[in-house]
Amino acid sequence: MKANDQLEPTVFVIFGGGGDLTWRKLVPALFDLSQDRSMLANFSVIAVDRVPMSDAKLRQRLHSGVNQFSRFGKAKDAAWNEFAKHINYQQGDFKKPQTYAALGAQCARLEKEWGAKAHRIFYMATPPSMFGEIPKYLGKAGLARDREWARIVVEKPIGYDLESALALNAILAANFEESQIFRIDHYLGKETVQNILAFRFANPLFEPIWNRRYIDYVTITVAEEVGIEHRGGYYDHAGALRDMVQNHLMQLLCLVAMEPMVSFQADEIRNKTADVLHAARPIDRDAVAQCAVRGQYGPGNTNGKKVPGYREEEGVAPDSQTETFAALKLFVDNWRWQDVPFYLRTGKCLPRQVSEISIQFRAVPHRSFPVGLRSAGIHPGWSCRSSPSKASCWAFRPNTRDRRCNCGRWTCGSVITRASTPHRPMRTKHCSGT
Repeated sequence: MKANDQLEPTVFVIFGGGGDLTWRKLVPALFDLSQDRSMLANFSVIAVDRVPMSDAKLRQRLHSGVNQFSRFGKAKDAAWNEFAKHINYQQGDFKKPQTYAALGAQCARLEKEWGAKAHRIFYMATPPSMFGEIPKYLGKAGLARDREWARIVVEKPIGYDLESALALNAILAANFEESQIFRIDHYLGKETVQNILAFRFANPLFEPIWNRRYIDYVTITVAEEVGIEHRGGYYDHAGALRDMVQNHLMQLLCLVAMEPMVSFQADEIRNKTADVLHAARPIDRDAVAQCAVRGQYGPGNTNGKKVPGYREEEGVAPDSQTETFAALKLFVDNWRWQDVPFYLRTGKCLPRQVSEISIQFRAVPHRSFPVGLRSAGIHPGWSCRSSPSKASCWAFRPNTRDRRCNCGRWTCGSVITRASTPHRPMRTKHCSGT
């Protein structure tokens, strides 16, 4: 959405509106839209959850989340008060028809008050066990009937294996048209991730060398310093593979490896990314040990603070085999990427926080440098990092200088392009390597 676009009258219904996702991600994002003047006066946020809570208490809690996670920083009182009056709480059981009847009545009341038909967006910010229940009750209550005005948003995970994913999709399709269903990956909303397509396909410098002739290997890393925190009950049934690899990291792989799209339409991009998944080489059972690594973090210290091991975390079984670290070596079997390895790595309680795509280019066929430099090797590489700093970095990386660039790489004369934001245009500067 552009900053000057405005939404039509809209009711945002958040199932699990009292939870962490609403506090940390959803309401701060909606508040930012309101500050961009992208939302008209006719909008409403209805938080639906099981616990008893007043409107005032919910608004107070969400206010703290906006102050921490809004891109505008701490909200001004006038701006928050104007936004908060659109937030309401509805207590209800997700598996009771009365909840949906009351929700329908509230939506109808708002439309009558506004004198206009409103879009209805149903966002499931709930445990995955509810993903297959809420659509059925929405369908029975007639809230999914209007194909042009009703939408449903599903977060990951979409099932826990192929059979459960197919079953969930069948439930969604039985109550909503495909055009009404939005299966989203919030990781793709990061600015640096969104810039990958522009960097590749609007850039005549890199796209001609973005192939197996010039690229040696690709590394995609999402490392976290924190552990599972309070998500033990969920994480012990998911693990790093389901929580990060099969959604976030595979989507990044698709953006790096996809072919140019004909247009910037959603279906076209989806088809190009799906082609990458179709071309991914299956890992033979006998080759798993050579292509995959799993692990768990144990007790130790992080930033001078003692932290428990994974099996000592609340909600985790003491004999759990769930992985908190996973690494894969994958290949994409097509003309562009044949035999170029893609290394995917993610884990928790690691030494530093980083989300990065690194492209390692091939060495030149003949090295005319002195023996010392020749043995060390000079390999050009490109990195795209979304945390801790938002930057793209093009660097020649010899191992002969013990100096670290401010982007965290061992570099010499690199060029750093920082991502643009609404308040800071994209800019490029040379790194001195000091």
